Amino acid sequence: MTDLSQYLPILIFLVIALGLSSVIVFLPMGVARLTGTHQPNADKNSEYECGFPAFEDPRSQFDVRFYLVAILFIIFDLEAAFLFPWAVSLDVTGWAGWLTMMVFLGELAIGLAYAWKKGALDWE
Repeated sequence: MTDLSQYLPILIFLVIALGLSSVIVFLPMGVARLTGTHQPNADKNSEYECGFPAFEDPRSQFDVRFYLVAILFIIFDLEAAFLFPWAVSLDVTGWAGWLTMMVFLGELAIGLAYAWKKGALDWE
């Protein structure tokens, strides 16, 4: 027969984690309701990040520039993610690694210049 008492610390850890996460999630909501800061109005429900109303027909058309900006952000965010391990391992990769990263950064710079020239970064 298996001795399940070895799993007791894991069970205690999971119960504490569930309790703490519940407190972190639900306590601010309860405090907001009790103190009166939960008062939705038109200004609080208005769009402020995406640029178009969030609560309307889902088949409505909107500007494709939102996607262009998101794609450009992801590209340059990944560039930053590649720069850190490259910088850490530069002593191992040597000049070949340095040259390869310069080619990569050059391609990204050409892509940025192209997007800038095409007006992908202009906002009206």
